[in-house]
Amino acid sequence: MKRIAVDLAKSVYQVAESVRSGQVVQRKRLNREAFRRYIQEQTESVEWVMEACGTAHYWGRLAQSLGHQVKLLHPRYVRPYRRRNKTDRNDCDAMLEAARCTDIHPVPVKSHDQQQLQQLHGLRETWKKSRTQRINLLRGMLREAGIEAPASTADFIRAASELVDLPELAPLSCLLHIVLAEINLYEQCMAECEQQLQRWHADDEIVRKLDEVSGIGLLTASALTAAVGKPERFASGRQLSAWLGMTPREFSSGNSRKLGHISRQGNVYVRTLFIHGSRAALLAAQRCQARTPEKLTQLQRWAVQTAARIGHNKAAVALANKLVRICWAVWCHERRFNGNWQSTKPA
Repeated sequence: MKRIAVDLAKSVYQVAESVRSGQVVQRKRLNREAFRRYIQEQTESVEWVMEACGTAHYWGRLAQSLGHQVKLLHPRYVRPYRRRNKTDRNDCDAMLEAARCTDIHPVPVKSHDQQQLQQLHGLRETWKKSRTQRINLLRGMLREAGIEAPASTADFIRAASELVDLPELAPLSCLLHIVLAEINLYEQCMAECEQQLQRWHADDEIVRKLDEVSGIGLLTASALTAAVGKPERFASGRQLSAWLGMTPREFSSGNSRKLGHISRQGNVYVRTLFIHGSRAALLAAQRCQARTPEKLTQLQRWAVQTAARIGHNKAAVALANKLVRICWAVWCHERRFNGNWQSTKPA
């Protein structure tokens, strides 16, 4: 099968055709429309090799719709195969060499719905950061004027409209009300994103089952399904956890084996949601132990004991690691979450 490597860009596309492994028979440099025609002109089945970067999933879907095979490679795995200078030509050669390595797992081509869901999460995260910037700006200005403000974000927003009208900030009052309006606008945008997520996943059975897991809400469940796509490509929950960067980073040589902090490789957004959710689940377990210890589930009991042994923050990350594995099991085995579930190893 002919293999074609493509170095994607905004308007210039470098192409390298290879019929036999290790040999480039033709090179082309095309603009966007010419590259689209070039894909459509391939009458026989072709394996397209591209880096998993901007627009790669779009072109991958286009090639797949025409009956071709698509292999998206992570840029980190392509880089070691590039020789000498970084040029579009050398990048294509590096992709052809990396595609020959069977141990490199390609990135699955995302569907249009998956990408839209991820973009919705990206919009919400962008608005959240902008809202936090405005809130911190107001807090700093109030402190400089000697005005005390509530620590809670919700309480601060409610009290801010009165605080900015105090005599100490009278010259800036009109401008500060504009900042408050921006904060309210960003909050409305975030709420609209959450409502859109609820509408999209109202009939999604997988998201509903993941939502039942302790510390996992609609945001985390929908972000996980959009990022993973098909959980069957992970042989176990630990592989999914390692893919998200939740497993320890290893420094080993010979008979010496050392495990350090978590690798933090993979989807930063999904990993952040899991860790924040595990913090909430750990606090809920500690409250349950203080008030009604007889209602603690096996998972909550483990989380509380781990926090007492290694500290709250490390226990939250360890719980997040366990929650990722639980989500994989709930998703793959199509069963409901049970905090007292005991898995048994096959005989």
